[in-house]
Amino acid sequence: MAQEDVFKKIVSHCKEYGFVFPSSDIYDGLAAVYDYGQNGVELKNNIKEYWWKSMVLLHENIVGIDSAIFMHPTIWKASGHVDAFNDPLIDNRDSKKRYRADNLIEDQIAKYDEKIEKEVAKARKRFGEAFDEAKFRETNPRVIEHQQKRDALHERYTKAMQGPDLEELKQIILDEGIVDPISGTKNWTDVRQFNLMFSTEMGSAADATNKIYLRPETAQGIFVNYLNVQKTGRMKIPFGIAQIGKAFRNEIVARQFIFRMREFEQMEMQFFVKPGTEMEWFNKWKELRMKWHQALGFGAENYRFHDHEKLAHYANAATDIEFRMPFGFKEVEGIHSRTDFDLSQHEKFSGKSIKYFDPQTNESYTPYDIETSIGVDRMFLSVMCHSYCEEQLENGETRVVLKLPAALAPVKLCVMPLLKKDGLPEKAREIINDLKFHFNCQYDEKDSIGKRYRRQDAIGTPYCVTVDHDTLQDNTVTLRFRDTMEQERVNIADLRGIIEDKVSITSLLKKLQ
Repeated sequence: MAQEDVFKKIVSHCKEYGFVFPSSDIYDGLAAVYDYGQNGVELKNNIKEYWWKSMVLLHENIVGIDSAIFMHPTIWKASGHVDAFNDPLIDNRDSKKRYRADNLIEDQIAKYDEKIEKEVAKARKRFGEAFDEAKFRETNPRVIEHQQKRDALHERYTKAMQGPDLEELKQIILDEGIVDPISGTKNWTDVRQFNLMFSTEMGSAADATNKIYLRPETAQGIFVNYLNVQKTGRMKIPFGIAQIGKAFRNEIVARQFIFRMREFEQMEMQFFVKPGTEMEWFNKWKELRMKWHQALGFGAENYRFHDHEKLAHYANAATDIEFRMPFGFKEVEGIHSRTDFDLSQHEKFSGKSIKYFDPQTNESYTPYDIETSIGVDRMFLSVMCHSYCEEQLENGETRVVLKLPAALAPVKLCVMPLLKKDGLPEKAREIINDLKFHFNCQYDEKDSIGKRYRRQDAIGTPYCVTVDHDTLQDNTVTLRFRDTMEQERVNIADLRGIIEDKVSITSLLKKLQ
C-alpha cells in the first residue's frame, strides 16, 4: 500500500476511535487546529509524563516551571521574534494558493533523493546479495547525475536562505521548474516575508491597550525566569529548567494533519552550562535524547540526526532528531547550542543583571544554554504512525491494531464479561474496582467477544480480560495479549502483578538508566 494511503488511514483512524478531531467540527472545522479526543488526550498525557519524568525525576539538577502564555511584549523584541520570525512565502496566481518557498525547494531536493533511492532499490533487487551499494552509488551514471543536481540545488538553496535572498529563492523555484501542485503552472509571485506571531491587545479601555503576542515558543518563559529558579532553588551550574506548554504560530502553510499546526504544544528543556563546555553538553544531550526516543522500541533504523548547515543567529551548533513518517523522515525534536544569546539579550533589554556567580571560581558570567525542544503533537503523530498495523489473520479477516508501547496506551486493561447475566458483569466490575487505582481500565459488555477484542485492538489496549462462568468457581480469568492475540488462564489475584510494571511509565524510564 502506498505510504500516502497509509497516512490517510491513520488520519481517519484517529477520528473514528477518539484520538484526534478537527477543531470546531460541527462548524466544518478550523484550518490547522485540532482537538484531542478521549483516547488521544490519554496518549498525549502519557507522552508528556514520559518526557517530564525523564527530565525532572531522573536528573537531580533539572527542575520544572510553568510560565504564562501572555508575556511582556519587549521579551519578543529581545528574542528577535518581532524582527526576524518570518517565513518566505510565495503565491501561485492561477490556483490562488500560498506556499512556503523553502518547503517547495526542500520538496524538490527530496525528489532527487527519491530518484536516487529508486535506482538503488532496482539494482538491489536485480543483483541480490552480490549488490555493492556503495560502488553502485559511485559509478551508476543516473545516480551520479541525480546526486550532482541534488547537491547543486542544496548548495544554492542553503546560500539563499542565509539572508534570506528572496529574489534568489524565487529564481531557484523557476529554474527547477517547480509547479503548483494544484494548478500545475509556474505562474509565481515574488517571495516575501511573513511574521508568524499572533498579536492581540491587553487592557480594559480602547485607548489604553497594549499590543502583546501569543508566545510562539515556550523557551523565553524559561529564560526570563532563569534567575528566579536559580536563586530560589539554589541551583548550581550546570542545571536545567523544563517546561511543557502551548505555543502559537500563524502558519500560512499548515499541513500533514497535526504535524504542523497553528496551536501546538512543546516540551522544552534549557540546560545552562559554563561557557566553553557547551559542545561537550551538546553531544551529551544528543545521546540522551536519542536514547529516550529509541526506548519506545520503534527501531533505531527509523531515527536519524540531521545536523544543521544553516545555523540560527543565536546558535553555534544544532541538530534535529528525525523520525521516519509515512511522508518521509521529519523532525520531531531539535537540540541546539544557543550560546549566551537569550540571557544576554534579556539582560540588555531589561537593564537587569542576570549573570551567574560561580562560587568555585569566584567569578560572574552569563551561562551558555543547550536546548532540547520536542513537539508533543509531532511526537504523538510519530507514535501513531509507527503503531498503526493492518494484519491478515488465518481466517481471512483483517485486524487493525495499534501496537502502542504499553506504557503510552490510553487504556491498559479492558475487562469483559462473557455474558451480561449470571453475575458475570458484577464480577468484572469487582476486578475493575480493584485495579482502577493502579492503571486505566475499561469495561465493555456490548457485542461478541471477538468484536470487543477488535475495538480494543484499534485503540491499542495491551491487555484484555474475559470473565466467564469458571471465574465464579475458581477466581481465574482469560488474559489476552494484544500483539500476539495469545490467551492464558490466570488468577485474578495475579493480574496486577502481571500487568502493572509493563504498563507503567517506570518501565520506560528504567531503560534510560
